[in-house]
Amino acid sequence: MVQIAPSILSTDYSNLGKAVKIAEKGKADLIHIDIMDGHFVPNLTFGPKLVADLKKITDVPLDVHLMVDNPRELIPKFDKAGADWISIQIEATVHAHKDLTLIKQLGKKTGVVLNPATPIHMLNEIIGEVDYVLIMSVNPGWGGQDFIESSLHKISQLKNWIKGKNLDIKIEVDGGVNIENMEKIINSGAEILVMGSAIYNSENPLETLRHIKKTVKKYNQK
Repeated sequence: MVQIAPSILSTDYSNLGKAVKIAEKGKADLIHIDIMDGHFVPNLTFGPKLVADLKKITDVPLDVHLMVDNPRELIPKFDKAGADWISIQIEATVHAHKDLTLIKQLGKKTGVVLNPATPIHMLNEIIGEVDYVLIMSVNPGWGGQDFIESSLHKISQLKNWIKGKNLDIKIEVDGGVNIENMEKIINSGAEILVMGSAIYNSENPLETLRHIKKTVKKYNQK
């Protein structure tokens, strides 16, 4: 089943509540929230309070991506704030198994993230601990970047590995995903598409999201 996760990184921060309501009305499956600390990536975004505030106004699951150094320090805070899904960068921790186990123990969907230059074999020892793998198809830090085409091969490799191990793990893709390339990304093996600029920078974000959902419907009916 292909799911759509609008990313609020690309919206007008003065209208975050409105962006969430657009996601809700457009039947989004998740709302993607990028947490950046200004250290692991050269940008600062949101904190636990935003997640807690958004949790008050929507029932759409909140997909929190921790682009931070020392993610273990923040995992409990975002758990308390109401995150439903929590993912950490494999490059940001020397204790990935310990950190992922903590997320799982807190009862959250547990994810690990790979930057574009990080090979999938980095997951060898922890692949069985996660519910999803997020493939970054741009170098993280800013919205609106172009999709890195070599990510398609990486998605396919990961999909074949997961199938070969008979694991129930979803592949999420974030970075430069748009209406023009979304189907080839799905055909490569992606099951969750994070889409920010493609939705919120369009002329009519709600209608764009509805069109995207209609496009993926054919994959979900197979």
